[in-house]
Amino acid sequence: MRLSGSITALATPFTAAGDIDFHAWERLLQAQLDAGTQAVVVAGSTGEAAALFDDEYDRLLSSAVAFYAGRMPVLAGTGQSNTAKTILFNRRVAALGADAALVVTPPYVRPTQAGLLAHFRAVADEGGLPVVLYNVPGRTGCDLLPETAGELSLHPDIIGIKEARAEEDRMQALLPFRREGFAVLSGDDPTAVRAMLAGADGVISVASNVVPAAFRRLCDLALGGDASGAQALDDALAELYHFLGAEPNPIPVKALLALDGIGHGLRLPLQPLSSAHADQARRLHGLVHQFEERSRADAA
Repeated sequence: MRLSGSITALATPFTAAGDIDFHAWERLLQAQLDAGTQAVVVAGSTGEAAALFDDEYDRLLSSAVAFYAGRMPVLAGTGQSNTAKTILFNRRVAALGADAALVVTPPYVRPTQAGLLAHFRAVADEGGLPVVLYNVPGRTGCDLLPETAGELSLHPDIIGIKEARAEEDRMQALLPFRREGFAVLSGDDPTAVRAMLAGADGVISVASNVVPAAFRRLCDLALGGDASGAQALDDALAELYHFLGAEPNPIPVKALLALDGIGHGLRLPLQPLSSAHADQARRLHGLVHQFEERSRADAA
């Protein structure tokens, strides 16, 4: 499996009563398929994985696997603060049909680089699924350094990295490890075009929940070497990026999805979008539909 292009870190829609809204979930899955999204992540941090009970997680993942039925890869968000638990989690999602596991660095415990090497090697050896490394130190308190990622890239069952740090030098340090069996993916929407124009394989995106066609177009332009076209579309999306970072993810993106009737909120301790950003959400909601129509027309 070679991961590339526009990959969506899916939000998890809830009903007004707080249960998973599986009707809205299927609408979200269909929208990604219609837009040409090239892979999805189920129950990552954008999907509020930490707020899901085991049976909910399993049903959410199983429904996505059944819905796509091989038409695009389905990655499952895993990664625990303990290696043995992560291995068991990966075996569980493998049995549910996931194509790969997106494994975040162990949250909170802050292992050394040697500990990260041992952790990810054990997960890849024993978890039963291809592993995509996920580095997001702002959430985990742990930074997977490029040299460590480079060593891990040599493992045959570690197939890529999602790098959520935005610094240009971080992506430049990772790009030499790209090869047929290891993809370097941006995990930061505002700098994803820069990363792809420099040689990254694609992006695992939050924004593509609401602008999947625009993000497929963005990735096609950037990966095709059309720097001016990619930059122009990226500039048009800049206000959306800014809004999506105005409050902790996935609060803003779920506010936009709710305006389309996809989901009705979040689970505590996350709160709905504050009133200070409500007007911007409504205005961006209209722009989002314009971006999508224009992107579909341009792609045609």
